[in-house]
Amino acid sequence: MSPETTTLPRLTRENHGRPAAPVRIVHLGIGNFTRAHQAWYTEHAPDAAQWGIAAFTGRRPDTAEALSPQDGLYTLITRHAEGDTFEVIGSLSAVHPASDTAAFLGYLRAPETAIITTTVTEAGYMRGADGHLALGDPAVARDVEALRADPEAPTTTTPAKVVGGFLARRAAGTGAIAVLPCDNLPDNGPTFRGVVEELAAEVDPTLQEWMEANVSWATSMVDRITPATTDAEREAVAAAEGYDDASPVPTEPFSEWVVAGEFPAGRPAWEESGVTVVDDVHPFEQRKLWMLNGSHSLMAYAATVVGHETVADAIADPTVRGWVEEWWDVAGEHLQVGAEDVKAYRAALLDRFSNPRVRHLLAQIAADGSQKIPVRILPALRLEREAGRLPDGPVRALAAWVLHLQGHGAPVKDAREADVVAAAQGTVAEATTGILKVVGPDLLPDDELVAAVVAKADELLALEGTAKKS
Repeated sequence: MSPETTTLPRLTRENHGRPAAPVRIVHLGIGNFTRAHQAWYTEHAPDAAQWGIAAFTGRRPDTAEALSPQDGLYTLITRHAEGDTFEVIGSLSAVHPASDTAAFLGYLRAPETAIITTTVTEAGYMRGADGHLALGDPAVARDVEALRADPEAPTTTTPAKVVGGFLARRAAGTGAIAVLPCDNLPDNGPTFRGVVEELAAEVDPTLQEWMEANVSWATSMVDRITPATTDAEREAVAAAEGYDDASPVPTEPFSEWVVAGEFPAGRPAWEESGVTVVDDVHPFEQRKLWMLNGSHSLMAYAATVVGHETVADAIADPTVRGWVEEWWDVAGEHLQVGAEDVKAYRAALLDRFSNPRVRHLLAQIAADGSQKIPVRILPALRLEREAGRLPDGPVRALAAWVLHLQGHGAPVKDAREADVVAAAQGTVAEATTGILKVVGPDLLPDDELVAAVVAKADELLALEGTAKKS
């Protein structure tokens, strides 16, 4: 619903929400997830009035164009199973397009700015296959050349933007700052630090000493399912709240944020708004990767063979739920968090998966299995084989992925599609061996494992399409 087609008042700070807080956090990559997650936690911190966020978009300026006329305000729609709740979020004090280099450098020069946060996805880290900065990427090369010529030059890649910001902050003499990546990948703090430092070395090697003295690199684990915004959300806000919001955000009730690291210039009191502050994020990353993401991948391949389309549909099927529980039994045994934590997390996942009002498509989850199966499923399978066991949970997930690559269930969409589809040719036994050569060669040779995968594949094929027929 647009301003041109409604007589409702526009959402602004004049008629809704609190005054904008002074900017102390700069965020790169503003999107729906950030607005349902970090901005929401900051809104609920008791010192929110002192911690405004200046957010910059990704490549597209759409979010800035939608939110700027609303003074950065937007409505968070929490989709509970029984209905929606609506909340105006005011923690975004300013929203800029990515191209506004002058604004970004201005914030980095300001002594009040204490934190840089990011949600730019793993691709935004600009890493090559070896895990290091992709210096051969044309965009990276252009940015390096631009910053060498002019430290205030506009840049397009995230590592280069941060290096440009650090150059400006060093020149201004405004001191310490923390960097907190909020991207959904393990060890995001050390990973982002690596590419930024490598780019800085190419631009100005003397910046390294300043970064060592002034920059703290924190790490976080993030979790909240946040779908895209459609006209249905805009219409729901208008009907329920009586104002026009160009960019509301739908999300699920569950949210988790685990943070580790130092913040030398301060941070919001996030722990009082539900953030878990720890010394080591790894156990929480592992729990999420294996329990949440692992079961997602299992359903994405196995439940789509049966004929289900969404997570909620799949988990409502007692057979699929049993498969998920079997996987959790295995994964939970190898986690570094306590048994009570695992039990509570499983219960929370069942609630989340069962919410029919969060439409999470299995076909979307199924994408890029070659990147997901090796980190979500194979580690637990590897530990079980080392112990001489061959449990159904991880074997079924592997069998379902093999069938997926052979054309069953969700369509194949994979960054390594040509490689993995070619490896999955032939019988299921041949395909299993071929796939493991690509993603888990250390698991071979293992005739017992291959035979178990074949047996689970046969069980899945016997159920193929039955959900659509019922």
